[in-house]
Amino acid sequence: MKFIYLVTLIVTCSFSSSQQLLAQKKTTDQKVDSVLKLMTLEEKVGQMNQYNGPWAATGPLTNDDNLLSQIKEGKVGSMLNVTGVARIKDLQQLALQSRMKIPLLFGQDVIHGYRTIFPIPLGEAASWDIPAIEQSARIAATEAAAVGVHWTFAPMVDIARDPRWGRVMEGAGEDPYLGSLIARARVKGFQGKGFGNTDAVMACAKHFAAYGAAVGGRDYNSVDMSLRQLHEVYLPPFKAAADAGAATFMNSFNDLNGIPATGNKYLQRDILKGEWKFKGFVVSDWGSVGEMIHHGFSKDNYEAAMQAANAGSDMDMESRSYIKHLVTLVKEGKVKMNVIDDAVRRILKKKFEMGLFDDPFKYCSEEREKAQWNNAEHIKGAREMAKKSIVLLKNTDNLLPLNKQIKKIALVGPFAKAKSDNNGFWSYDWPDDTVRMSSLWEGVQKKMGADGKVLYAKGCNINDTVKTGFAEAIAVAGEADIVVISVGEARDMSGEAKSRSNIQLPGVQEELIKAIMTTGKPVVVMISAGRPLIFNWTADHVPAIVYTWWLGTEAGNAMADVLFGNYNPSGKLPMSFPRTEGQIPIYYNHYNTGRPATSDSDRFYRSAYIDLSIHPQYPFGYGLGYSKFEYSEIRLSKTQFKPGEKIDAVITVRNTGEYDGEEVVQLYIRDITGSVVRPVKELKGFQKIMLKKGEAKEIRFTIGADDLRFYNDKLQYIYEPGNFKLFIGGSSADVKEAAFKLL
Repeated sequence: MKFIYLVTLIVTCSFSSSQQLLAQKKTTDQKVDSVLKLMTLEEKVGQMNQYNGPWAATGPLTNDDNLLSQIKEGKVGSMLNVTGVARIKDLQQLALQSRMKIPLLFGQDVIHGYRTIFPIPLGEAASWDIPAIEQSARIAATEAAAVGVHWTFAPMVDIARDPRWGRVMEGAGEDPYLGSLIARARVKGFQGKGFGNTDAVMACAKHFAAYGAAVGGRDYNSVDMSLRQLHEVYLPPFKAAADAGAATFMNSFNDLNGIPATGNKYLQRDILKGEWKFKGFVVSDWGSVGEMIHHGFSKDNYEAAMQAANAGSDMDMESRSYIKHLVTLVKEGKVKMNVIDDAVRRILKKKFEMGLFDDPFKYCSEEREKAQWNNAEHIKGAREMAKKSIVLLKNTDNLLPLNKQIKKIALVGPFAKAKSDNNGFWSYDWPDDTVRMSSLWEGVQKKMGADGKVLYAKGCNINDTVKTGFAEAIAVAGEADIVVISVGEARDMSGEAKSRSNIQLPGVQEELIKAIMTTGKPVVVMISAGRPLIFNWTADHVPAIVYTWWLGTEAGNAMADVLFGNYNPSGKLPMSFPRTEGQIPIYYNHYNTGRPATSDSDRFYRSAYIDLSIHPQYPFGYGLGYSKFEYSEIRLSKTQFKPGEKIDAVITVRNTGEYDGEEVVQLYIRDITGSVVRPVKELKGFQKIMLKKGEAKEIRFTIGADDLRFYNDKLQYIYEPGNFKLFIGGSSADVKEAAFKLL
């Protein structure tokens, strides 16, 4: 009997070890299939269902008394807006009480930082510093993952040419080339060294697609455009995100050419999952499955669920359409089982890749949460990113940087002591923000030290017509050697559902600037905002203007660094700034017309307004520094080449100013004649360089036929022989020019 028991024990142990070895050898796809085979239809549909946490919402709050019981029954695949290790652990524990014990995915809108808030994405785009932008996302992911977050609903990679649209603050601006590089960088930053690492979160490229072209800049509005424009302008950043390995995509609220993106098979199945071979999953935006009813595309939630699932939307965020109707739709044959299996397979695969099946609490660590809560290196990184994001728009007579001999500075305006407004939209408020965050007032005080004096007057509020504070502001300005006026938008004036028909400086802020200018004192205006604003009088009359966007936790310190010359500003605009709303949309890479206007004196019977300049107030790629950069003429390695060959364009850039500084050297191309009309300029490359005072550097760009490709009228991505112009300079409007030919 002892012998038999021993043999049985050996066989049992060997079998167990073999099973474990086999399990280890299984591929992720095999593991997914093993789980999928054991699931009921109801459990599969549950994985396609995402609910908001019961504590906070980024959309209309939906209360559900059965939320916890649904999690225990395996009817929920993911949660969003659940913050903190303790809460995530509690809900994950409930999911493990379900029959299949499939862990939940926890998603969060980590748009520009979690604990440490970085500049808004549009501000970061102004840095044109791709490694710094990647590092910003890396830090945000590290902090979010430390509290148990698996998935961020970022980056937003929508191209936007209309600053009235509030969500321009979330993206990279108007250019598909710059936008593509930033999309790739942010995906890499969020996802780090790969899924399963405890400092990585899944990225989500959004909003698929063309959301940034909403008619009139009105959020959620329709989009109607040619497929050629879609492929050439609006899809490249999404393709870049997919190529960078983005785990997920989010579809957009808008309809595209009459079909809501959520139910758009062309976008989701033909392009994303077909042509691009995307292996991740697609989540709807908040309630967008059900919103197809309001579009007039779906009769009810039953039909909406059918249309969205068949079109390729794998997960329903908060509309309740899938959980209520997909089981019935499958049983009735209106949604095929392979559609469900494909969606669930994609979702389960990400859960396996994140390591959640091995350890559902892998990312829930109180120790990591505590360690990352006040990470000094992250604060340092936020300050560096904030400095790089600032754009100097004007600096008459080198008023900036401020002279170190100044004894009295007047800080005036509603943002001079602001803190939370510096965070901007899509940011988190923490109880200790008043201590952690730096205001402009505090930043300037640190620079002035004990020998200097900083005076203050608010002057006016952000968005009303009250001028009672003007007198105090004028009096304070009169006592100072120089006046710094801090104005802009409140943090809830740009962002989702924050479209504005009037994008002038709000309230009486520009009138305050006019009043201070009457004192005759030197004036610097600093503008904090989430979008390009219109401030024509200020642009024409104030000697120094600094555009600071919303810079986040270290805003005040970063602004003071720039004001006092501890950092030489190097930001360049990622969007054109209009002179008036009537000029919108205005963007640098437009087509020419049969009657192009070439100057402001060339308006009549031309494509121009008779009462307005043809030029934006500030063009794409524009930005000054405390240095001056001189560009030589362009030298081409040859003036014609064949496909398969390359051509080098070389230019020498010299720092002729009094300060060491960075410059963004930009390369643009124009195809003179094509089978379809081509833009007057297209960004094709740039290099951000540092030059010491007096230093010169030779900059080289290499161009091949692939850089000249475009979509023709048959949506073929081709290049054509012909003549081209090549431009290199410090902005889209200030360039040297050369010509070459593709044979």
